[in-house]
Amino acid sequence: MSLATADEEGRPDVRIVMLHGADPDGWSFATHATSRKGRALEARPYAALAFYWPVLGRQVRVRGPVAPAPYEESQADLHARSTGALAAALTGRQSEELASADALRDASAAAWARARENPAEPAPTWTLYRLRPDTVEFFQGAADRAHIRLEYRSTEFGWSRALLWP
Repeated sequence: MSLATADEEGRPDVRIVMLHGADPDGWSFATHATSRKGRALEARPYAALAFYWPVLGRQVRVRGPVAPAPYEESQADLHARSTGALAAALTGRQSEELASADALRDASAAAWARARENPAEPAPTWTLYRLRPDTVEFFQGAADRAHIRLEYRSTEFGWSRALLWP
């Protein structure tokens, strides 16, 4: 999915991340709290998600406030993933400047060794985030350009639905 955030100065950023789950608590994704994404979410805890299926002409857009899950849940999320995911998390320093490709190779090799030796090793800055939607839009493209857009908005009384002009 695409994740859009804005930094402390309001400058937008977007990237592709993996959806870790969707349930009544929100739509979940994870990153290091110290990464560019993590810093943006700390400064402005609101984000947008987009899912796109070009062959079907469909997309889903989700917007809402974002909050970090408790530390224990973040670590459980990480440890439910692959050894490679743990190694990548242990490599750390996401979004920081990298001196050389050799430095990355060395850090990655050391992180892989740590991950294999201790599959439960914590990655302290790894954070599971949950976006709790306040709007969700379903878009269905049409060959005649009469696209269908349904927007659901969270209200104090539940969800309202509106049909939007394309």
